[in-house]
Amino acid sequence: MVLLSPNLLSSFAAAILYTAATFYQGANLAQGNKADKNVLIGLGVVALLAHAMSLFTHLITPAGLGLDFFNAASLIAAAVIALTMLACYCIPVENLLVLLFPLGMLTVLLAQLTPTGTVQMVNEKPGILAHILLSILAYGVFTIAVFQALLLLLQDYQLKNKHPSRLIKNFPPLQTMESLLFQFLLVGWSLLSLSLISGWLFVENLFAQHLMHKTMLACLAWAVFSVLLWGRNRLGWRGHKAIRWTLAGFCLLMLAYFGSKLVREYILHI
Repeated sequence: MVLLSPNLLSSFAAAILYTAATFYQGANLAQGNKADKNVLIGLGVVALLAHAMSLFTHLITPAGLGLDFFNAASLIAAAVIALTMLACYCIPVENLLVLLFPLGMLTVLLAQLTPTGTVQMVNEKPGILAHILLSILAYGVFTIAVFQALLLLLQDYQLKNKHPSRLIKNFPPLQTMESLLFQFLLVGWSLLSLSLISGWLFVENLFAQHLMHKTMLACLAWAVFSVLLWGRNRLGWRGHKAIRWTLAGFCLLMLAYFGSKLVREYILHI
């Protein structure tokens, strides 16, 4: 009889529960109905708890915080799902979960099953941990904003072509969807600003060779989001222009973090 390790069991349990929640919500949306929020959030919470157990065994090591490529992706996905579920009780964003639950399923399995690259353990000084936390929250909120932008793009396309699907009929009005997008962008921009400031304060050499590309791309992403928010406030930017700028800023941000980690850990091995 083969015994599975606790972290493997928790990873598989999280993946199964995320899949169940996705099918439950997807089946309801396909029929033109809204999934019961309590059932949906209940499944999500149990999946997130299993996800957190798996993350704990991967992240916490005797040598420090093991934030390798796939562990970082899994941690950000968990943060995104947790933030969205909390937001569901204040704003109409539960439709985002039909995209986010599969993201959680994929990242928890990748963190469990893929080999780790070359990664330096994180020094657990309070300032560094604060910088990491702010960065993860910023990436998480911007991830939510990107999924919101994609749903907004789909909604706008179907409404313009006068062929709204059952999925779109369950969305809030277009103006509300767009307003939610910019709320997420403003929160994400604020967190990214604090992350960059904390990096300047607590990272010993922010422009060291292995951090140069990350720092510059993150600053470029911050500038893109700053221009977008300025354009919205002063010029009334909306629609496809806002979505394009959102996607551009997000791509820069993901290159800054995941692009640099992928190259360092799996190509350069530093």
